[in-house]
Amino acid sequence: MTTVYPIEVVRALALETQRLTCPDPQRGTHASPTSVDSIYETVDAIGAVQIDTLRVVARSHYLVLWSRQGAYDQGILDHLAYHPQERKFFEGWQHAACYVPLHEYRYQMPHQRMLREAPSDWYTRWLHEKHNAEVVALVRARIRNEGALRVSDFERGDHRGGTWWNWRPAKVALEYLYAFGDLMIADRVNFQRIYELTERILPEWVDTTEPTRPERDRFWIERGAKALGVSLRRNPLDYTWMKLGLGRPILADLIKEGVLVEIKAKLADGETHTLIIHPDNLPLLERAGDGDIQPRRTTFLSPFDNLFWAQGRDEAFWGFRQRLEAYTPSPKRIYGYFSLAILHHDRLVGRFDPKLERASDTLRLKSLHLEPSVAPDEGLVAGTAAAMRDFMVFHKADNLVIEASNPPEFGEKLLQALG
Repeated sequence: MTTVYPIEVVRALALETQRLTCPDPQRGTHASPTSVDSIYETVDAIGAVQIDTLRVVARSHYLVLWSRQGAYDQGILDHLAYHPQERKFFEGWQHAACYVPLHEYRYQMPHQRMLREAPSDWYTRWLHEKHNAEVVALVRARIRNEGALRVSDFERGDHRGGTWWNWRPAKVALEYLYAFGDLMIADRVNFQRIYELTERILPEWVDTTEPTRPERDRFWIERGAKALGVSLRRNPLDYTWMKLGLGRPILADLIKEGVLVEIKAKLADGETHTLIIHPDNLPLLERAGDGDIQPRRTTFLSPFDNLFWAQGRDEAFWGFRQRLEAYTPSPKRIYGYFSLAILHHDRLVGRFDPKLERASDTLRLKSLHLEPSVAPDEGLVAGTAAAMRDFMVFHKADNLVIEASNPPEFGEKLLQALG
């Protein structure tokens, strides 16, 4: 008889593999400072962390780690990404622009080769426009001769004073060389990329044996399935930037070969569905089924959090639709510009739209919402208050302002709990 797992089990497994189940740390006490090894292990476990340009609060790549670690030194992530002798991450393309563990660098190489050998129509047209091939050669030569450079280093014209040599073609050339693997990101200053030759960035220990594209694709699908824990059928493809149509036949082969396994579970709609799991996660599934994995963390999740990389799984598992409304016209927003989801134990219970007012050390919640079926009971308020206190420590905020709360008593109780 086929086992049909209850929704609580699949939620617990999904949260466990995403490092979101453990009890809250001693929030705000810094009794056990987060270590470099802990940050590295977390990123390696979830596969990558999306790099974010939005800065209404801490950028999302820092928030993703806060959600799993509590307040920590953001410099640890920067150190692991950019320290010349100790870097363990690189900026590459995974689900999007991400920090990726360096031991997976070689899986970027097939795409770099494809771009070099068959560049997109846009790149091809640009390269053949007047002077642009020369721009690429000069950008590469300057970096080779001068060392790492940023876009602004090219803004004032070349040594001949040519008017065609300005920031725009230089920036395209830098991105061209970065996409093809000639350059890597050596550092960021004020979030501006600093480009350097790959040969001078990539540590000697990194394996640069280029896989075939089918090997790469199989690796990425397996990687996604492991990081997700358990998922809808399409989700292991969502976890990378692989095109869905290209990945479906490979996914089918992996299931047929037993590299991935199908299970049955009852989801939020009350119906039984077929889900995908990697065999490495089957012991965790059994532990979750036995009640050994109990989600007990209350935390907040960025709209770019890895938990939401699996399209449709938020609604299927939690009956919750994650929304990023930063690019939605203001009158059409429902929850706000950059709303963070509230995870309480194994449920996604609400969200809030924060803004850090750095000059006054104030964290402002422009809106705070609970899901319609969620009541602001004592446990939820206490857990949210503990997480909010640590969120404020992380942002060096001394004051909290809640402009609007739905229901109003949730905001009132939260402020009371925070004292």
